[in-house]
Amino acid sequence: MVGFLSSASSAQSTPFVAAFRQGLNEAGYVEGKNVAIEFRWAEGHYDRLPALASDLVRRRVAVLFASGGNAPALAAKAWTTRIPIVFLSGGDPVKAGLVASLNRPGGNVTGVKLIYTELVPKRLELLHEIVPKAATIGALVNPNYPDVDVQRRELQEAAGAIRQRIHVVTAGAEPDIDAAFTTLVQQKTDALLVGNDPFFGDRRDQIVMLAARRAIPAIYSGREFVAAGGLISYGPSLAEDNRQAGIYTGKILTGAKPAELPVLQPTKVELVINLKTAKALGIAIPQSILLRADEVIQ
Repeated sequence: MVGFLSSASSAQSTPFVAAFRQGLNEAGYVEGKNVAIEFRWAEGHYDRLPALASDLVRRRVAVLFASGGNAPALAAKAWTTRIPIVFLSGGDPVKAGLVASLNRPGGNVTGVKLIYTELVPKRLELLHEIVPKAATIGALVNPNYPDVDVQRRELQEAAGAIRQRIHVVTAGAEPDIDAAFTTLVQQKTDALLVGNDPFFGDRRDQIVMLAARRAIPAIYSGREFVAAGGLISYGPSLAEDNRQAGIYTGKILTGAKPAELPVLQPTKVELVINLKTAKALGIAIPQSILLRADEVIQ
């Protein structure tokens, strides 16, 4: 049995679960035939992770897959040093204490390290290209996200590098998102960067709707926001990275040891643009950006 522990909710994770299953299949494991998957969802509430992880450990799963930042894997590791753990996270697993090093993890943990926070400077540059006259750029972050301090630092440093004024607003619960957009309007925000966080991913329809209603051009961390009507995204392919995590989980089921499997570091980043949204906002996407796009939604 594979334990599946996620910071997110099942409702917004369907394509990622399908990709994880695909990875398992490629490794020779098919759910319902030679493997079962036990799911636990924190739904953006990080404080629920320890109890959920404990439950999966008590069930003696063969491998525990932990997705949605370092927090799920840390919660799992706190309960077991025996059960192999495969993480999928944009955080630094070495600094977090999950692994000894990326090449030689040691212990019972390995996984896939996503590129997220490191892309903040590029996201700000893209916003600046799309809305060159923006006097103020807003940034939406979740104060409960374990790496929020890193996000804040990267945002301030990136804004300083391009001499851009930035206002950071926070939302850690659903009503806070509406309040955050009200604040953005009051601050006369010209464009918005939405931080990467499973909590925001679960509420992407609400965030995209508010950005459209308030006519604020926004850049996101994944294509799922753009598919939901967001303007632009720049970030890793979560579907592909979940597939890789599924393959790693399958390898461990076959007998591979986490300590000997280097942490994967995918380098592919997707640029996705929604032209319908751009038209609604009265924005002409520069040709230079369109030519670099991996996907353009009409």
